[in-house]
Order: sequence, then C-alpha cells, then structure tokens
Amino acid sequence: MFLSIFDVFKIGIGPSSSHTMGPMSAARRFLDELQSGDRPRAVNARPASLTASLHGSLAFTGVGHGSGRAVILGLCGEDPKTIDPDTMDAKVAAVESHGRVQPPGHPTYRFRPAVDLVFDKRNVLPGHPNGLQFAAFDDDGQLLLRRVYYSVGGGFVVSAEELETLKQAQPEQTDTPYPFAHARDMLAMAAASGLSIAAMKRANEETQRSPLALDRGIDEIWGAMSGCIERGIAQEGIMPGGLNVKRRARSIFVQLDAQWQRNEITPLMANDWLSLFAMAVNEENAAGGRVVTAPTNGAAGVIPAVLRYFLKFNAGASSRDIRDYLLTAAAIGGIIKHNASISGAEVGCQGEVGSASAMAAAGLCAIMGGTPLQVENAAEIALEHHLGMTCDPVAGLVQIPCIERNAFGAVKAVTAASLALKGDGTHAVPLDACIETMRQTGLDMSERYKETSLAGLAVNVVAC
Repeated sequence: MFLSIFDVFKIGIGPSSSHTMGPMSAARRFLDELQSGDRPRAVNARPASLTASLHGSLAFTGVGHGSGRAVILGLCGEDPKTIDPDTMDAKVAAVESHGRVQPPGHPTYRFRPAVDLVFDKRNVLPGHPNGLQFAAFDDDGQLLLRRVYYSVGGGFVVSAEELETLKQAQPEQTDTPYPFAHARDMLAMAAASGLSIAAMKRANEETQRSPLALDRGIDEIWGAMSGCIERGIAQEGIMPGGLNVKRRARSIFVQLDAQWQRNEITPLMANDWLSLFAMAVNEENAAGGRVVTAPTNGAAGVIPAVLRYFLKFNAGASSRDIRDYLLTAAAIGGIIKHNASISGAEVGCQGEVGSASAMAAAGLCAIMGGTPLQVENAAEIALEHHLGMTCDPVAGLVQIPCIERNAFGAVKAVTAASLALKGDGTHAVPLDACIETMRQTGLDMSERYKETSLAGLAVNVVAC
C-alpha cells in the first residue's frame, strides 16, 4: 500500500478539504471529462449549460463550508492549490451576476448558481456522505453528460465507479520497497531493515521522484504550513460566516511574545505556544485562507503546531528533523486512511483531529529519538484518546468547536509522544486495533454527529 506524502499533505484553501477543496476539484474534473468528449450522446453536440447538486453532509453544511462557492470556482477552472484567495469573492460574484462560467479552454456555459446549484438535503447518494452530481446539457436541454463524484476526505475525489472499485479491490501491490498497509507490517519491516519509519517512507517516495524533488516538495509543504501560522498570527477581526467569532491568535501572541522577551517563564508557556500555533492555522482556515490538509483542513492546525513548537523550544533542530517529522506523520496517516477514514462526514472528528493528533505524536516521537515501537505507541495513545469524538460544527462553520479542538489535539499529541518516549514501546493496544476501533465507532455513530450540524453543539448552542 502506497499513499504519497503529497497525497496526505495537499496545499489548498479553507475552510474544508472535503467540503471546499474536494468540490472544487470535482468541478474541475467534470470539466475535463466534458472536454474529452467521452459522453454517451452525440459527440458533436455542444454543451451549453451546466448544473450541480450537493448531497448528504455537503448539502447540510455546504453553505458554512463554502461548498457552493467551491463548485462555482471549480467550474471557472480554478485549482485549490493555485487559486489566489483574494480573488475568490470577485470571481463568485461575477458568476452570480452574469449566470455564466467560462473556464480556460472551454466555451462559455450557462450556470446560474441560484437555479443550477442545488443543496439537496433529501437525497443522499449511495457511495459516501459527501456526494456531488454534475450534468451538462445542449441548447435544447438534452442531457449530454452526467457524473457523480465523492469527496472522501483530505481533498481526495473519486468517481462513483472508482469508489466501487476501491471497495472491492484487494490491497494494491506496489513496487515500493516497504509496502506496509498496517502498523504491524511497518514495525516488522523496520525491525528487519533496521530503518526508521521516516527512512522507509523516504525509500518508498523515492520510487516516484528523485531525492532532491522529494526534499523540495516536503520543504514546500512545510513552507505553506509555516506561512499559514504567520498569517494567522498577523490577522485580527471577526471571522466570516455570521457567528461573530473573534480571531484570538494575534492577541494571544502579543501576550506570549511579551513574556518571551522578558524571559518570563510560566508553567503554562509551552502549552500556550502550542495552542497559539494550532489556533492561528485554523483561524486562517476558517477565513478561507491558504492551508495544508493535515490530513484534512478541519484538522490542519495540529501537525504544523507540534512541529513549530518543537522548532521553537529546540535550538538544535534541523531541516532533516522537519522532513523526518512530516514523513513519519504521513506514514501513519496513510495507514489510518487505508484502514479506516480521515473524513468527519464518515467517522466524525475522531477521523480528523484524532488522526492528525496520532500523526503529530508519531512525528514528534520520531525526531525526539523514539524507536519505531515508541513511534507506533505514540500514535496509538493519541488516537485512542480521541475515539468517539463527534463532528458537530455550529452553523456548519469550521469554527466552533474546530479551532480550539485543534489546540487540544496538538496538546494530546505532545503528551502522547512524551508518554511513549518514557516507555520501551510495549503497550496493550496495538495501533491497528485502535484504527479498527475508530472505523467501527464511525459506523455505529449516528449520522447526526457526522458533519451534518443536526445534533450536539450545532443545535444546543443555537438553541441557547
């Protein structure tokens, strides 16, 4: 099983990888299929108008997550990695005003968001809670092409056919030297080879690209993460969406920096910096800024916060530490995604912040000198103590409880790494068992608690 670090960590925009980045990518994919001419009706028929519908969790929380905006931008040909967040409002307003989209390389299509973009809360598509359907019609209103896609978490998008294939397929055989699909395989390969988890992950990645390209790609990921922290710290004001949630990272930074300049050490200082870094990322995410899925946007603050914390309090940290941290985290994230889910709409927030905390704990343990056994233990501890966590965003916005939840996920990750490093790696619950427990818990969890905003804080805060 091989899932690249560049699949786990994707540069994009907020506020959600599955509800924003995924729909934008799905819309672009539909355009590509439309342009290819691979459609059931007359090849010479000219597409004139487009429609889109969002289903399941995308329908219930799509407004708060900016899913409709993402579809519009995707149909304009925009890409989550390269779009300029400062231009998005104007692009969406132009489409809403003129009722047309004109993606590069395509003719102009009629697309009236108020009519042609539907948040369908009644009909759930069968493959996954995050379903999208696109259609193209000719001038006479005859259907030319209809496609269903699923946004399965972390910005990943698959067609209905691909999803069915994934469900039925056996584990993929790859040419990678260390094709671990489970934590037990990872540990066995580490013991046999004498390599760290980061070294095995690096060897797998280098079957796809050169060592130099790999390092440059990882450095780009960290640069985007670190830049997000800096932007989050610099910004003030109220976040969009109507909840009137105030950005707090800037004011917290001002207080902490003043203490730092005075060499004033308090018992809470380490946790305060850790929480600040996580909240800065997720405030920027909530505002629709540029973030990195880690492994999702809703959990984007945990992994960069823990690494930034390590760099701040460890004068001897190096670029190799940064790369090994992210490689180790990606290895754990790949195992979780392969055997369970990182989608809040599928398993609740245990799959988002829980997975991120496990990944961060593993990465920190590794660069603190932990053995593969201790790294696996750290990941298990962090994930175990997120089991059962629901996803109930107030008003469908990635703000309450998501921003503070990332801070707590980061704190748990550091605690888990510390506990693991104090032991020899032996422990009662294997990481694989914990991942399977998360999967089963997600199946048992009511849909009302899986990113639909139909229960929990999402209703009780509003009711108050």
